[in-house]
Amino acid sequence: MADRIEITGLHFTACHGVLEEEKTTPQPFVVDIRLWLDCAPAAATDDIAATVSYADVAGIAEKIVSAQPVNLIETVAARIADDVLATYQMLHAVEVTVHKPQAPLPQRFDDVAVVARRSRPRRGPGRAGE
Repeated sequence: MADRIEITGLHFTACHGVLEEEKTTPQPFVVDIRLWLDCAPAAATDDIAATVSYADVAGIAEKIVSAQPVNLIETVAARIADDVLATYQMLHAVEVTVHKPQAPLPQRFDDVAVVARRSRPRRGPGRAGE
C-alpha cells in the first residue's frame, strides 16, 4: 500500500507541437503529477527530508516544459516522469499528465492529454502504486 501526493493544474506556456506555428507561437499546457510513496516516515517525523518536495517536483516539470520545443506532448510527459522518478528513490511510481487545451483540432473538444506512468520493479508483496 502506498500513499499519494498529487499536484494538479500546473499551468505553463510553451511551444511544443508538430506544426510550424506551434513551434513559434506559445500556447498553454497544463500538467498533473501523481506520486506514489510511503508517507508514513514523513508523517511520523514531520520532516520534509522524509518525503518528496512538491515544490521541487513542480520545478522539474517547469524546467522540462520550458525547455527546447519538441514535437510531441508524449515526449514532454515521459521526460517529466523519468526525471522525477530518477530524482526521488523513495517513489514507487509517478504518473504525469500533460494537457494541451488548445491543440490544433478542427473539431470542438474539451481536452487533449497524454499520460506517462513510470514505476519501479516490484520488490516483494504489498508494493503499491502498481
